[in-house]
Amino acid sequence: MPYLEINGGKKLHGAIVNQSAKNSAEALLCASVMVKGPVILTGVPQIEGVKRILELLSSIGVKINQIGTTVHLDASADLYLDKMDKNAVENTRTSLLLLGALAARKKQFKLYKSGGCHLGERTVRPHLYALQKFGVNIVSKECYYEVENSRPLRAARVVLYESGDTTTENAIMAAVLAAGATIIKMASANYMVQDLCYFLNSVGAKIEGVGTSTLTITGVKKLRAAKEYPIMPDPIVAMTFIAAAITTGSKITVKNCPLEFLELELYKLEIMGQKFLLKNKRLSKNKKFQIVDIDVIPSALTALPDKIHGLPFPGLNIDNLPLFIPILTRARGRTMVHDWAYENRAAYSLDLIKLGAKITLLDPHRIWVEGPTDFVPADIVCPPALRPAVNLLIAMLAAKGKSVLHETNVIDRGYENLYDTLNKAGADIKVID
Repeated sequence: MPYLEINGGKKLHGAIVNQSAKNSAEALLCASVMVKGPVILTGVPQIEGVKRILELLSSIGVKINQIGTTVHLDASADLYLDKMDKNAVENTRTSLLLLGALAARKKQFKLYKSGGCHLGERTVRPHLYALQKFGVNIVSKECYYEVENSRPLRAARVVLYESGDTTTENAIMAAVLAAGATIIKMASANYMVQDLCYFLNSVGAKIEGVGTSTLTITGVKKLRAAKEYPIMPDPIVAMTFIAAAITTGSKITVKNCPLEFLELELYKLEIMGQKFLLKNKRLSKNKKFQIVDIDVIPSALTALPDKIHGLPFPGLNIDNLPLFIPILTRARGRTMVHDWAYENRAAYSLDLIKLGAKITLLDPHRIWVEGPTDFVPADIVCPPALRPAVNLLIAMLAAKGKSVLHETNVIDRGYENLYDTLNKAGADIKVID
């Protein structure tokens, strides 16, 4: 299996252009099956998760033509769900969004479980509870979901069991083609949910309250063919480059950052003493989000005065929280990081100890991070979690000497040409086949 050799201790420089949002792209690709006509998505990131979704859609009969980062889709023909690519489903959790996207189109179908037969039921129950409100009956079998709706979808008042991003997206997609007015309470207002709403409205949906925790959706009979829709920039990838710059003590510009979904992160960093310059404010290509370029300036940092934790938007993004850990190793003092949302993700950060970090595990969700410390090179296998794996790469960029990082396929799930991008900015990363 390929691995990375990182010759660390080098300063980054210049400008890095942020990629389009992974989570938006995967949701919009799934939503395209609701449109019986052409859909054009631009700025589609070339990452493994997207590739699996495209393979899945192609296998059931969606016509796909991809030219660079522009993807043309047409789901107007009959869909053959019995021909679904089982491997593609099992290798992307986002395939769960097809439950809502296909609910109005197919009276009965089976959807393989993402992760094969080993995916736990706890995390999918909120999806099932929400879709049941629309009249969708879902039975969980060992390796697949059996979906049946004997009558057309009906509007509903839905209080989400959890304010999750994909749960909200599934409920939205079911509501769009359900007759009547649906109200969704406790909805996530995170970036990918907003992007999905704006896309669906562009093809004829009637969604009000975008960006709030209460959505009102008036069902329509059908969605029209889509004009070109540009996917928004990725706030998590932007934060990754910001974290890399701070951890390596580098001055760089991160271009194309969605400001609304980074403001709290930037404010936390400002409290720590980090200096920034926000410039070139403008609207995103889809005209829905404020975009800026961020100059990251080397600064002396102090620890936050209280713990740091993630929350549903507008709180600090749960996926950005781990990226604070390498930053905190540069700050004078001690900070508690409370990563409550995912099992064992805080524990994965212990791998940073091998690189010289001073981290104390309090429980599977909480750690103390003490700084300032200097990273040292090491040979490490990536944990099975995207952001903790990226943290190891960031730390290795800062560690003087040669580090080796194994099983980096988990990083490829969320980042497009990450190593080339960092190398162009002054890093020394070699991919060894």
